Amino acid sequence: MKNKYLKLVICIIVVLIAFFYYQNNSIVITKFVYTSTKVESDLDGYKIVQISDLHNKKFGKDNKVLIKKIRKSKPNIIVLTGDLIDSNHTDIETALNFVKKAKEIAPTYFVTGNHECALSQNKYNQLLKGLQRCGAILMDGKEIKLFKNSYLVGIGDDSLKEITSKLPNDSMNILLAHEPQLLADYAKAKTDIVLCGHAHGGQIRIPFCNIGLIAPDQGLFPKYTSGKYEKGETTMYVSRGLGNSILPLRIFNQPEIIEIVLKKK
Repeated sequence: MKNKYLKLVICIIVVLIAFFYYQNNSIVITKFVYTSTKVESDLDGYKIVQISDLHNKKFGKDNKVLIKKIRKSKPNIIVLTGDLIDSNHTDIETALNFVKKAKEIAPTYFVTGNHECALSQNKYNQLLKGLQRCGAILMDGKEIKLFKNSYLVGIGDDSLKEITSKLPNDSMNILLAHEPQLLADYAKAKTDIVLCGHAHGGQIRIPFCNIGLIAPDQGLFPKYTSGKYEKGETTMYVSRGLGNSILPLRIFNQPEIIEIVLKKK
């Protein structure tokens, strides 16, 4: 009888290990279509791939699995919305190797997250200089014209309103940010699309309810953890991210790549 229970316990442990491994390492691609009259004809079908909260995680050697999935999406641009590294166990070389390979697929844009901001000044400068050498474009506090009347904007030390006020009133503005709980501020700044992460999908998601358990700066049962949210004329997409930080587990919350296709209405 004891042997029977022992075998059962071992089977349960093996199943749980396999489940947790799958939940932490099996990447899903979540696809959205953003339709608006502001989408210019030449941007109809334009594809953005968003990578967020990698936290130095590797998916295969040299992130081969992750790079393969990004390449398969055939994006026009790749955006990195913060926490590429983890300030608790920083590996700048791994981060830069990933960015270098991503840049070979499509133009790559980056905004810092809270983990980059937590680095020492020396490591922070090392990371930013490395990103520039890899060809990534640092977007903190900047705006870049994507097309005739469409702009990519990055959050930085300057007021977001200050940045967007420089842009034409009828332009389509795509904001790269990190923290989703600031949606009201993003909407006030008249951004059309916001791409962010930070919440890690709530780390543990409650099955069948699509609810995250806990997120930084939002606490228990956070409001903005995964998917699409709207406020006024602003649509925000929140990535569940790819890596982990404090908690080493993801439960009912697989690592995620977001793919957004722009469509003219």
